[in-house]
Amino acid sequence: MRKGICGVTLALALLLSGCSALPYPREMGNMALLRTMGIDLEEEDVRVTVSTGTRARGLQSETEEAMALSAAASSLSGAVTALRGMSDSFVFFGYVDQLLVGESLAKAGLTRTLDFFARDDELSLGAQMWVVRGDAGSATASGNGEGPDQRLETIQRDGEMGAAVLSRSAGEVFADVQDLGSAFVPALRLNEESGALTPAGYAVFRGDRLAGYLEGEAARGLEMLEGHAPEGVLEEAVGSQPQSVRVVWTGNRVSYGDGGMDLNLRAWAQLMEYGSSLTEGERAALARETERRLTGQVQAALSQLRSWGADCTGLGRRAALRTPERLERTGEGWAEEFSRMTIRVRVRTELQE
Repeated sequence: MRKGICGVTLALALLLSGCSALPYPREMGNMALLRTMGIDLEEEDVRVTVSTGTRARGLQSETEEAMALSAAASSLSGAVTALRGMSDSFVFFGYVDQLLVGESLAKAGLTRTLDFFARDDELSLGAQMWVVRGDAGSATASGNGEGPDQRLETIQRDGEMGAAVLSRSAGEVFADVQDLGSAFVPALRLNEESGALTPAGYAVFRGDRLAGYLEGEAARGLEMLEGHAPEGVLEEAVGSQPQSVRVVWTGNRVSYGDGGMDLNLRAWAQLMEYGSSLTEGERAALARETERRLTGQVQAALSQLRSWGADCTGLGRRAALRTPERLERTGEGWAEEFSRMTIRVRVRTELQE
């Protein structure tokens, strides 16, 4: 009891004398609340670029532009420490919710960066992660004085509504690298003239290193394999006029069988135009053509993924849930087996007006 009283007395004495172990209070208006972080490798150094973005400007004047800072050091922690002393404001990393990884870093490996986000007191693996096909620093400083965070949030929301690439958090990517031995991350490209960031398919990682990119039909196929494909519109030349079909994915199922893997996907398709003018035969032909196109997209993705040995959507693990004795085979050595395995793809489409 005496020790407790002495401890309280000592703490009060320190506070009254101006010495305190408590965090030094900060005025919110004097804080630079960072929203976006871009990381690149430059020869032997790590370069970190940060931007306050538009949301942080709510505490500042409406006419003040977003602040961008950049520093390089031999390590990520060193670069982050250097950034803290580069502004008259207190640089706060706790609001960083967009992580941009440059192509140079993606090729060298993600593990140290993601581990740093997991260990740092302010940064979080909840940040949305993107791979920039080029320099992440330039992308982080883009936005015509407003920062890229608003644009990134728009792409993320569009993806959730089925109108853009699927977004992924740094934590999801880190878990896939550890558990699946591969991962995929939405990719971006910076338009040098307009300064705008645009979706550019998906970056695929084998282990924690960039294996390559999926674009176009193959990117769409990856979304189908993941089971969260955005809605799409296909145009097919069936009947007297081109037909537009809106496709909505309803699920997929994967299992082992007959010396390989069976992948069954289901989709709901709706005629958008000229539906009433089609005969029954033309409707059947349109359904078959739609299934053929969708099957081709899935096979395009599988062809690339298998050439890299990157089962980044976890097909092996999902199939093993139906065949538990195969679960142990999805560990070490699975990448090579996945690249050689026969995978039979079947897409079933329900066509409606």
